[in-house]
Amino acid sequence: MKYALLIYQDAAFEEHWANADDDQRRALYAEYGAFSQLLEERSAMVEGNELGLSHTATTVRTQDGDAVVTDGPFAEVTEQLGGYYVVEASDLDEALEFARALPSEIVEVRPVVEPEGAA
Repeated sequence: MKYALLIYQDAAFEEHWANADDDQRRALYAEYGAFSQLLEERSAMVEGNELGLSHTATTVRTQDGDAVVTDGPFAEVTEQLGGYYVVEASDLDEALEFARALPSEIVEVRPVVEPEGAA
């Protein structure tokens, strides 16, 4: 079964990341690279990507049948979605094991609902 590991960080991290120097960025990318390698070794990697900082988001809302486009993320919250992995796991316990191995303080684990008949 596929699970999405949604990586959240607080607004302070986003500011830190925006101002990080090359060494700081390389160090964090190395941690995520090691995690990706773990998934590859376990044949669990489906995909994963870093997302742009929350201020780069554009949100489309439907109001009274009209699409309204606004700059910024959907919700004003203290944590922002920063990236994700989709993993193949035998069950929720294995997906949680992967989430614990991520170098992130907040990881939301959700099953991926696949269309009927999808392999």
